[in-house]
Amino acid sequence: MLDAIRTFIEVATERSFTTVAKRRDVAVSSVARKIDTLEAELGVKLFARSSRSLVLTDAGEQFLPRARHIVSEMDDARHDLADLHADPRGLLTITAPEAFGRRHVVPAIASFLKRYPLIEIDLHLSDQRVDLMAQRVDVAIRIGLLPDSDLVATRLAPSRRLACASPDYLARCGRPATPAQLVHHNCLTLASTSSPGWWCFAGVHRGAALPVRGTLRSDDTEALLQAAVAGIGIVHLASWLVGDFIREGKLVSLFPRIPAPPKFSGSAIHAVRMPGRSHTVKAPLFISHLKSCFGDLPYWDRARGRKTK
Repeated sequence: MLDAIRTFIEVATERSFTTVAKRRDVAVSSVARKIDTLEAELGVKLFARSSRSLVLTDAGEQFLPRARHIVSEMDDARHDLADLHADPRGLLTITAPEAFGRRHVVPAIASFLKRYPLIEIDLHLSDQRVDLMAQRVDVAIRIGLLPDSDLVATRLAPSRRLACASPDYLARCGRPATPAQLVHHNCLTLASTSSPGWWCFAGVHRGAALPVRGTLRSDDTEALLQAAVAGIGIVHLASWLVGDFIREGKLVSLFPRIPAPPKFSGSAIHAVRMPGRSHTVKAPLFISHLKSCFGDLPYWDRARGRKTK
C-alpha cells in the first residue's frame, strides 16, 4: 500500500505513467497496476485518463496532500526507529529557570553528557518563559501550575514551598506555632511576583496569602535565602532551594506537614517539549535522565541528602 501511495505521488507530480516507469525502470503496466490497486482500495478514481492526458480527479486532488503526509510520517517513523539503535548524537537545546537550573539541571546535564558523549547541549538559564517554537527549544523546565497547552509535559517532581528560619533567628524571636503567627514575625518577601502560592497555607487565611511584612524585600530568591541563613528573618521558598540548608542545620522548616491550599496542589516541576519539534529520541532521553537523577522522592526533599548518579 505504501509503495502504491508513493507511486501515486510520483504520477501526480509528473502527470505521466511513462516518466515514472522509466525512472523506476519498470513497465508502464506495472505503474498502472499500482494506481489501479490504490483506487480499488480507496474506492475512488484518482486520475481521469485518456490517450492524450492524465489529470487528477477531485478525489485525487483531495487525496494528494494526505498521501504526502502519510509518506512523510512513515519516513519520519523509519528514521526515528533507526535512531533507537544508534548512539544518540547532535544538538539538544534546553531552557530552565536560573536558580533551579544552576542547582539541579546542570549537575544532571554533566552526568548525561558523560553517558552520551555524542550529544551537544545548548543550555539557556532564564526566569522568562520562552516560546519553544520561536526559540527552537527542545526541552524547557517549568515550575508551578502548568497551563493547558499543546506541549508534551512530563512531571519531574512536586513543587512546594517551606517557611524557614535560621536557628539564630528562632532563638532570638521565638518559633511561630502556626502559620497565622507569621504576621507577627519579620518575613523576608519577594518584591514582585506573578507566581501564585507565596505565603499560602491550607486552612489558613482562607487559603489566601498571609499579609506578612518584614525589613527586607528583594526581587531575587537567592538574596532572600542568604538573608534567612544570616538570621534576618523568615522566608517562604521552594524546597529545592532550601533543602540543603535544612539538612545542614542552617535553616529550620517551621511547618513541614502543612501543605499549600488545594488550589495550588497541582504545582509541580515539569519538563515540556513541543510535539513535532523536539527530537523524538534525544529529548525524551534527557527527560528520563532528569527523572532518574531527581528520584521518585526528589533528593532535595530527603532527610539524608543528595542521591548521586
